[in-house]
Amino acid sequence: MNPTQSFFAAIVLSLIVSSCIHISAKVDEHAYVEQNQKTMTNPFIHHVYFYLKDPNNRADRDKLVEGLGKLSKVSTIQQYYIGFPAATNRSVIEKGYAVSWMCLFKNAEEEEQYQQDPIHLKFIEEYSHLWEKVVVYDSVQ
Repeated sequence: MNPTQSFFAAIVLSLIVSSCIHISAKVDEHAYVEQNQKTMTNPFIHHVYFYLKDPNNRADRDKLVEGLGKLSKVSTIQQYYIGFPAATNRSVIEKGYAVSWMCLFKNAEEEEQYQQDPIHLKFIEEYSHLWEKVVVYDSVQ
C-alpha cells in the first residue's frame, strides 16, 4: 500500500471507529432514559412559579434559589429542576415569574408528604417574604 492509500485507509478507519463510538453512546443514553422511565412510571409533577415582590432584585432571586436548594433535600423528591424565564418571545409565553421549581414524586401520596415535611414548612416560613405570588401546576399522566 502506498502512502496515499495508507492515509485514506487511516481516515476511513477513523471515521468507522468514531461512528461506532457515537452509536454506542446513543445506545447507552437510550438505555439510561429507558431505565429512568421505568423507575418514574406515572410520576406526580409539581411545578411552582414564584413571582417576587421585587422582581429586579437579583439578591432576592438568589436567596430564593438558595432556599430551593435546601428544599430539594425533602426525601420524597425524586428529581427537581430550578429554572428562570427563557429568552423566548411568543404571545403565549408567561415570563413574569422570577424562578420556577419543578419536582417529581413517585405518586400523589409522596407529594402530599412533601407538603407536610418540616423542610417544606421551614422553607415557606423563611422565604415567603420574598414572593408576592406563587402559581402551582400539578400534573399526572
